[in-house]
Amino acid sequence: MTREQKITRVTVWGAIGNLSLTAFKLIAGVVGRSSAMMADAIHSLSDLVSDVVILIMVRVSSQGVDKNHDYGHGKFETLATVIVAIILLLVGAELLINGIDKIRLITQGEAVPLPGMIALWAALVSIAVKEMLYQWTARVGKKVNSPAVITNAWHHRSDALSSVGSAIGIGGAILFGGKWVILDPIVGCIISLFIVGIAIKMAIPALHELTEGSLPDETEMQITHLIESVHGVNNVHDLRTRRNGPVIIIGAHIVVDPEMTVAEAHHLTVLAENAVRTQFGNETQISIHIEPSEEAE
Repeated sequence: MTREQKITRVTVWGAIGNLSLTAFKLIAGVVGRSSAMMADAIHSLSDLVSDVVILIMVRVSSQGVDKNHDYGHGKFETLATVIVAIILLLVGAELLINGIDKIRLITQGEAVPLPGMIALWAALVSIAVKEMLYQWTARVGKKVNSPAVITNAWHHRSDALSSVGSAIGIGGAILFGGKWVILDPIVGCIISLFIVGIAIKMAIPALHELTEGSLPDETEMQITHLIESVHGVNNVHDLRTRRNGPVIIIGAHIVVDPEMTVAEAHHLTVLAENAVRTQFGNETQISIHIEPSEEAE
């Protein structure tokens, strides 16, 4: 199974889960008279939107190199990460605002109708389903090295956490009376702050890549060491690195013996490229410029 197929499969199943949960939660929210469950349903709907974004962007990013994209389409997957992170950020912010507003209304004495058991069952089902989807999606995302898929996994977990807040509020109201429904917005506010933090954490490295940020210093040191380990390479300098989705792009100058033939120098570059690709993957794009030692000095 290809990388694209693995991502597509887990995302399609996630979309099916989100669509089913959205419908179930809407019904449970209406029948069970639960505003918390209605909001939870909207959260699941936002997850469905992020699934669609991932499916579209990953399909585009898998197209490879063409005449208009010499380095491939990998940044479309990075763009998907940013879009999904923004959706996650907006969901977290909306949950926080709604939670604060609901706390204000409850503390002012506004009557809140007791929710029905169906709303509680919907919350519990959502927690179980969304946590399973999170575990599966996160595992696939790490395996195929896709920040977009990992970010989408956190959409599943954010929905599960949102349902935790709903379950606490709904369950508390059912067991102890209407005033205990305030537990729902309190827990929801705490969870929303956690969701916002995750969204920011996911967005920062994606934005770093979109703005042509270099790879971490330790990674560049590792690349330098791999190239310098090739017998005949005297020095490595002007190393330039960046990421294009799951693919690493590297440019470097290597210093060699000036008496070396063109064929011998070319053979060194092949050895250096192979050493780097062995470590970072066969799709790694490398451009090496050769310099004689006197010129470098």
